[in-house]
Amino acid sequence: MGKFQLCVSPVMGTLAIQASLLFPCASKSSSIKGGRPNGGVSQNLFAKFSSLTVKRLPRRTLLQFIGFSSMVLHVNPDFDAPMPDMKEPEAIRTLKLASGVRIQEIIEGEGPEASEGDIVQLNYVCRRSNGYFVHSTVDQFSGESAPVILPLDENKIIKGLKEVLVGMKVGGKRRALIPPSVGYINENLKPIPDEFGPRRSLLSHANEPLIFEVQLLKVL
Repeated sequence: MGKFQLCVSPVMGTLAIQASLLFPCASKSSSIKGGRPNGGVSQNLFAKFSSLTVKRLPRRTLLQFIGFSSMVLHVNPDFDAPMPDMKEPEAIRTLKLASGVRIQEIIEGEGPEASEGDIVQLNYVCRRSNGYFVHSTVDQFSGESAPVILPLDENKIIKGLKEVLVGMKVGGKRRALIPPSVGYINENLKPIPDEFGPRRSLLSHANEPLIFEVQLLKVL
């Protein structure tokens, strides 16, 4: 078997590919003289490969080819590195009370715990069960809040919200689904907006479940 040698040399913007076969047993009569080889086999091979020329190959393409080849040959040791352990997110558990109220503990506070009969300060967002916004003490655009102060007394606030707040700690956040049976059973129960428009909007949904997201700020 002979050995095939491929020579690549960019000259005057042209990539000339010259090929020649080296035969270790070749005689002196098959040597190249005057730019062309002697001997029938060598002449035929020279005629086939001497015309193999790719013209006008940009220098940038050649450099990219050379860089790609070296990149393929490079072995990145990071491929063998073990994957870091991924922690699964903790599922938020839902607590269902006898009244039908469903509570999710979003953040467990670290401050004093609210008890029945206490007066508390809180922020809240009220939505319909389909996520439609109803009312909030936090402005949706500016982020400014106007916390409300409520007594934990079911004769003054809706019973479902009182059940949500009792047992919460200051700094905590809870989300709750409150059925209408323990919601706005009359128009005098708080929390309720002072403005006519938001008040009317809230009471128009009094006969359907409402979602309250509450943040306990203080126990007074």
